[in-house]
Amino acid sequence: MPVEKAILIRSLAMWGGFAIFLALELLAPYRLSTASKSRRWATNISLTILNGIALNLVFGVIILGATAYVTATRTGLLYLVDLPSWTRLIVVVAFMDFMLYVWHFLNHEMPMLWRLHRVHHSDLNMDVSTATRFHIGELGISAVIRIGLIFLLGVRLTELVVFETLLVLTAQFQHSVVRVPKWFEQFYWMLFVPPSMHRIHHSVIKRERNTNYGTIFSTWDRALGTLLKKVDQDRIKIGLGAYRDPTRLRLGRLLTMPFTRPVL
Repeated sequence: MPVEKAILIRSLAMWGGFAIFLALELLAPYRLSTASKSRRWATNISLTILNGIALNLVFGVIILGATAYVTATRTGLLYLVDLPSWTRLIVVVAFMDFMLYVWHFLNHEMPMLWRLHRVHHSDLNMDVSTATRFHIGELGISAVIRIGLIFLLGVRLTELVVFETLLVLTAQFQHSVVRVPKWFEQFYWMLFVPPSMHRIHHSVIKRERNTNYGTIFSTWDRALGTLLKKVDQDRIKIGLGAYRDPTRLRLGRLLTMPFTRPVL
């Protein structure tokens, strides 16, 4: 896959998905906003754009170079066996999603990482814009891990684009406030992560927040005992107990949040 095409697909998936889920949220919202939507969007979108520029400048060429290198030199575990392209793709998506599950779990369990990750959880409401509300420090560490996985597995550019496209679209869906039919969610939940599952993860209650770490697949939570389903969706309060003041959740405050006092 040409690099230009890969960049275009990634951009279209992100901003196209954002537009689609935003429209669905406005047409059929699961719940009404409790905080100013315009201010939250201004903060979340500004953070998304800032992160995108910084990450592309620092890691863009490195990630593309890594996929080119492993492909040219046949470096990585997947080159030890001769697998069909579709099998390779399934292995790449499943393994990288599992490693994302582990990384997400560690972000909640390790105090240093939680300092960064709490920027994501501090959003007072959850919608499609929350899907990309992360501190640049967390995304930077995640990018380094992803580069390591590219070398470990031998991930090709096409496989990386498919994984990242699935990742961004599923993240946008599960963070969205779209009203989803219960029958569909119950069916979808068997393998993937619906909004109701991830809504529990964004609960202000810590024992609920420290569950449901999956992004693409719900199977990791199911297999490793971190799945939580039986929660009254209507009473879930989104966010962190220590951050209920919207004035403390604007862009500048989010950038400096990891360097302030620790908050559980």
